Amino acid sequence: MTSRSPAKPPSAAADGGFRRSPSVPSEGSSPAASVAAMDLAELTTLRLGGPARSVIDATTEEHLLEAVRIADEAGDPLLVVGGGSNLVVADEGVDATVVRVLTRGMRVDADACSGAMVTVAAGEPWDDVVARAVTEGWVGVEALSGIPGATGATPIQNVGAYGQEVSQTVATVRAYDRLDRRVRTIHVVDCGFGYRHSRFKAEPHRWVVLTVAFQLALGDLGAPVAYAELARTLGVEVGERAPAAEVRRAVLELRRGKGMVLDPADHDTWSAGSFFTNPLLGPEQADALPEAAPRFAQPDGTVKTSAAWLIDHAGFGKGYGTPSVSLSTKHALALTNRGDGTTAQLLDLAREIRAGVQQAYGITLVNEPVLVGCAL
Repeated sequence: MTSRSPAKPPSAAADGGFRRSPSVPSEGSSPAASVAAMDLAELTTLRLGGPARSVIDATTEEHLLEAVRIADEAGDPLLVVGGGSNLVVADEGVDATVVRVLTRGMRVDADACSGAMVTVAAGEPWDDVVARAVTEGWVGVEALSGIPGATGATPIQNVGAYGQEVSQTVATVRAYDRLDRRVRTIHVVDCGFGYRHSRFKAEPHRWVVLTVAFQLALGDLGAPVAYAELARTLGVEVGERAPAAEVRRAVLELRRGKGMVLDPADHDTWSAGSFFTNPLLGPEQADALPEAAPRFAQPDGTVKTSAAWLIDHAGFGKGYGTPSVSLSTKHALALTNRGDGTTAQLLDLAREIRAGVQQAYGITLVNEPVLVGCAL
């Protein structure tokens, strides 16, 4: 990953916000602990990927900004990593500096009328945020329980599950703009959110997320349940509400049943989550699907169908693959490393599945994880 080199240090106080500072530390100070030539397999949930030139652990916002600035001024390729749950890294690794975002902290402003404005550092583990929200009575993210990765990655992908997306609660995203060389606050209306998409994903070389602010309602009941499987598990109708703590427990139960809660002892969780996004189809293309195929009408007139259903019915059932890499034995949408797999093997399996679905249904699946140093 390369980017335009800044002509001067960025200002961390460009427009205020969480962990504000008047300037980036001087070039002579160390941005954070640096480790030479670490295999990125150690930093990804797939546990795949070769070495990086160096890895910098940025534990403060100031360190993070300085590390990015130094790389940009030197013209060095840069890869910013959070929890590593959405990355597929080449076996050869990447000739780049990796900056691992390990910033922590939450700031809360709450009152009975406006709810809670919760500003979270980018490196804060996302599920820790959800767990605290449920404990504190902050409503709107409970169905996003169990999703691995860091909070700063959630607006990039517009992370969603079980009828909720972070775009429903994000108020602002504060990010370093590597093009304009300044810190900017992006309001939700300017984030370009769509299904698994945002302006940050559209311009991956430009933005480094620093903090995310969420506007959350207050209460014991979660948001109206919008996903049929979750509603059935809770014993409520779609559109009804249930206690947020029960929603979290139900979501974690469902995710564990699909191998979507990280467990070092369970190779079904050695994945990047859902490998393909659910296709959005035009009405004619949706009508051409078999009658049993799931269809979900979208506000823009498109129809969403299930990538997992297409994969399964194209002949790639749970566990399909080799002893080294395979579909999860619990969920057909996750490609997994069985312990001794390689990225090349994983991508070969992804290509086989993509080609099979294309042949069976005329639909080209699109990968959800970010591919680093490799292509599908």
